[in-house]
Amino acid sequence: MAITATNLTLTLGSGEAAVEILRGIDLAVPQGQTLALLGPSGSGKSSLMAVLSGLERASGGALDVAGENFAALDEDALAAARRGRIGIVLQAFHLLPTMTALENVMTPMELAGMDDARPRAEAELAAVGLGHRLHHYPSQLSGGEQQRVAIARALAPRPALVFADEPTGNLDAATGSSIVDLLFARRADAGATLVIITHDAGLAERCERVVTLADGRIASDTAA
Repeated sequence: MAITATNLTLTLGSGEAAVEILRGIDLAVPQGQTLALLGPSGSGKSSLMAVLSGLERASGGALDVAGENFAALDEDALAAARRGRIGIVLQAFHLLPTMTALENVMTPMELAGMDDARPRAEAELAAVGLGHRLHHYPSQLSGGEQQRVAIARALAPRPALVFADEPTGNLDAATGSSIVDLLFARRADAGATLVIITHDAGLAERCERVVTLADGRIASDTAA
């Protein structure tokens, strides 16, 4: 399994100000599956992604991700566990503005100690159609191009697991459609598990499985 979560909970705040975000999530995701987390704003889907990807520590429950016991790790250990194992694509592209496209893709691999970061980054940028834009800065790229860089950055280390949180949210419909096509194609080439967080039922239907959240719980779990 790429992900095994049992009775996963997330509570923010404490005492009378405590808010239950996730209320006992049970989820098993086989390696290589494409899965959509669907639900309205406030349903807990982005919070679940944050916990599953190691960006947020669960408050309770058991969680095994990409062969690591995430429930037993502190924040520093979670950051280390993500490197090379997990790729993340966000709605806001989160590229470093003072770095070129090539440097944005190289840097996470260099931090992970990969000695072939540059050729991997060049190859992945070429694969997403940006081989001619290696030395351009984010401000010199369109929104669609920036998201292509973000996809290249997430997939260049060949992670076993890729999360995409509303990856087309800041793009027009035509650009968003091409980005989704690219994301699925690159994921297939890498053989990675893909988890997409979305409120778009059409996008969810492109996945093999759709898990719908409501009020911090799984409301349904079906094959698309």
